[in-house]
Amino acid sequence: MKNLLLVSAAIIAVSSPAFSKSTTVQDHYKNVINQKPYKVEICRDVKVPHGSGTGNSIIGGIIGGVLGNQFGSGEGKTAMTGLGALTGAILGGQEPQGSYIDHQCSTETRYKEESARIYSHSSVSFFYAGKSYHLKFEK
Repeated sequence: MKNLLLVSAAIIAVSSPAFSKSTTVQDHYKNVINQKPYKVEICRDVKVPHGSGTGNSIIGGIIGGVLGNQFGSGEGKTAMTGLGALTGAILGGQEPQGSYIDHQCSTETRYKEESARIYSHSSVSFFYAGKSYHLKFEK
């Protein structure tokens, strides 16, 4: 009931010339940012050190063991096999000096932003029976 009286008073205030000096009607707007996603492929040249020595150590140990087994006899043959395997693993594990350039690409999501000013609501301010009123409404 109270809201009905306020709305009625607002209608009278807006339409009556007597109230027109103390009545204001205002439209309110807000800024909204719309983001639209899009994909972009980004490519970079990356400096990469030469490969890891772990796999090379294993292969070097096997080859060194086979070669070492070709020398010596008896327990000396076993020692030469072990020494060949150890030497091959050490030599195989050494990484070559330097690096190379690798061209690496990846896809990134970016956003295009569009700003728009849109209607939010309206308001009416008026005095009625000695009191100030402020009402929000949508058109």
